[in-house]
Amino acid sequence: MSDPLQALLEAGMLNNSSFPPNSRYHGAAVATLERKNQEPVAYLKRRFVPPPENFSVVQEHAVVEGDRLDNLAARYLGDPELYWRLCDANRAVRPGEITETPGARLAITLPEGVPGASDA
Repeated sequence: MSDPLQALLEAGMLNNSSFPPNSRYHGAAVATLERKNQEPVAYLKRRFVPPPENFSVVQEHAVVEGDRLDNLAARYLGDPELYWRLCDANRAVRPGEITETPGARLAITLPEGVPGASDA
């Protein structure tokens, strides 16, 4: 008898990710490079950050001195490890840059592809 879980994985019906669902790398494709000595090396393929226009803004946050990205992610997204979603939605290359300037406005968004009020 075949393993039903393995059958679902092979059919692509279950995500076989090495990363938890709150990771920016969840679902990222893994590729293999063969070294000169024939040793295979696994690596993650490049992750392209979606343009901010692909996100539905649900509210904004005005940065105040002392704001931390992990605390903002916990407050607005319910998980401090989702800080990368704030970075993606606000075109931040360096995570700390979006909380450096008091008064700056941060977009708090839904995940990419999830329609919201701004899409109605």
